[in-house]
Amino acid sequence: MNDQYYNQNYTKEEVDAILNMIQNCIREGNYHIALNENRQENINFIENYRLSPQKRKDILLQIKTEDFCHSLANTKIGFEHEILYVFCPNVVLYNIKDEREIVDVYTKFNILDIDDNKKVVVISLHKRNKPLKYLFR
Repeated sequence: MNDQYYNQNYTKEEVDAILNMIQNCIREGNYHIALNENRQENINFIENYRLSPQKRKDILLQIKTEDFCHSLANTKIGFEHEILYVFCPNVVLYNIKDEREIVDVYTKFNILDIDDNKKVVVISLHKRNKPLKYLFR
């Protein structure tokens, strides 16, 4: 893990405010989950756990401040000014064989300001695939 790119310099109150903003956007329907050809891991995760749009929303709304890991700068050319926020909640899910699993769900969010409105892009929504450090655990 390359720590120089991962920012954990946040108070609990700051993360509360960030998460509140993210979840308000989700509650209001001002969000979308990236499911394009570059996000096959998200697509596979949704298919493997048969996650309906409502179940995806439920997962995102159950994230807690304690699930926060870090933020990082967007590395996409032209978007370096954007800050991405990573949370990794533990979620009970049922796989394709209907077996109960406790899954670390890696989520990465981008909060966009579009015409004075906030919108959230869920860049990542999949099983954790690398070690993470939680800030408040």
